[in-house]
Amino acid sequence: MVAATALLSFGLAACGGDDEALPEGEASTLEEVAALEGAAVLMDAQALTALDQPIEYPKKKKAQISSELEVLEPGQESGWRKYRVPTYVYVMEGAISIEYDAGVVKDFPAGSAFVQAKGIWHNVSNKSDARARTLTVMMGAKGISNMAER
Repeated sequence: MVAATALLSFGLAACGGDDEALPEGEASTLEEVAALEGAAVLMDAQALTALDQPIEYPKKKKAQISSELEVLEPGQESGWRKYRVPTYVYVMEGAISIEYDAGVVKDFPAGSAFVQAKGIWHNVSNKSDARARTLTVMMGAKGISNMAER
C-alpha cells in the first residue's frame, strides 16, 4: 500500500500534480520506494546486447511482448536457438552458461540481467549442481517469430 501510494504520488508530482507533501514515513522518490520495498534496479538504460550489438526494435509492425520462465536442472541445456527480437533475460536462481556460435562462452550468475544477442545461435546450459531459473522477456512484433530453434 505504501509503495502504491508513493508511486502514485511520485507520478502525480512528475506530471505537475499536487505539490502537497507526503505524510511522514511515505516515500517521495522511486529510490525511496525501492528502499522501503526492498526493490532493486536490475538494468538501467542498456543499449547493447550480451555480444555488444546495438539494441534495435522491429519496425513497421505492432509491438508484442512475450515472456517465459525457464528452468534448467543441473546438466540440462536449452538446445541451440536464436532470437529475432530484442530479448531481456534475468537469472532468478542458480547460474547459466551461454555458448554462442564461434565458441564464445559467457557465464551469468543469479541476479544477472542482460539483453540476449540477436540473430546469433546460442545454447544455454546449467553447469552447476543447483537448479537455474530465468525470466525471458521478448520485445517482438505481430507476425514476427521471436525465436528459431536449430
